[in-house]
Amino acid sequence: MSTLICGSIAYDNIMVFHDRFKNHILPEQIHILNVAFLVPDLRREFGGCAGNIAYNLQMLGGDARIMATVGDDADPYLLRLDDLGLSRAHVRRIAGSFTAQAFITTDLDDNQITAFHPGAMSFSHLNHVADAKDATLGIVAPDGRDGMQKHARDFAAAGIPFVFDPGQGLPMFSGDDLMEFLRLADYACFNDYEAQLACDRTGRSLEQLAGEVKALIVTRGGEGSHIYADGRRYDIPCAKADAVVDPTGCGDAYRAGLLYGIGEGWDWEKTGRLAAVMGAIKIAHRGGQNHRSTRAEIGERYAEAFGTALW
Repeated sequence: MSTLICGSIAYDNIMVFHDRFKNHILPEQIHILNVAFLVPDLRREFGGCAGNIAYNLQMLGGDARIMATVGDDADPYLLRLDDLGLSRAHVRRIAGSFTAQAFITTDLDDNQITAFHPGAMSFSHLNHVADAKDATLGIVAPDGRDGMQKHARDFAAAGIPFVFDPGQGLPMFSGDDLMEFLRLADYACFNDYEAQLACDRTGRSLEQLAGEVKALIVTRGGEGSHIYADGRRYDIPCAKADAVVDPTGCGDAYRAGLLYGIGEGWDWEKTGRLAAVMGAIKIAHRGGQNHRSTRAEIGERYAEAFGTALW
């Protein structure tokens, strides 16, 4: 089974300010804000939702296919995909643009100031789901607004079941937009903040939104996740992490577990628990793609967490 992952490929530029923003931002001068922060620590990570999801799904043994747009500066990322054995047949380069990237500055209190440049991501609508002839499952992850709408419609027109995962892109859409996505999709996944925002935008309860899809998944950080399916709510606990280092990309790792379980036809409890294990593995490492586990090790983590065999 081939899973087509429509979403962003991005670079994450992460900087650390060895002080506190509050010591340098004067409240009475906020209307003429002009500050500069010395950031001696800088690292550049491979990220983007499509890249992160594919990385984790491949780790599970899934056949992950990325559909994304990148810019002139994408060579390091494309070489990485080659090294990982991830196909870039549906990764389109947009000449004259930069690959999407985030610039994140964190202070000593873990406050963050982030700037995000969408770059080539804004042209994601130039990709066509129909070009991925062997796709049998899909996901519409955060991407350019037009691309997300087009890919959802393309999946539905092709009869390919897919997950609607708006993530940080959710505020781009109106209540009517969100209802269209849910009517097209087979599954939807939000974090708890996004779920509340979706309810506010649509004027519907979470249970009503869940009625539009086969399953609605709501992740809740350290409190686990809820899966609304089959007329009931499945409460999925967290899996214990070796350490809590960096939540960046944990949601993407969780979604890879969901996609794998859906593709295998597993029940929702097993699927959700695998997703929880994938999130726990990721959170112990910095960046979205610096963790690594074999299928056997993932199975061991699952058995340790939940007392039953995975494979």
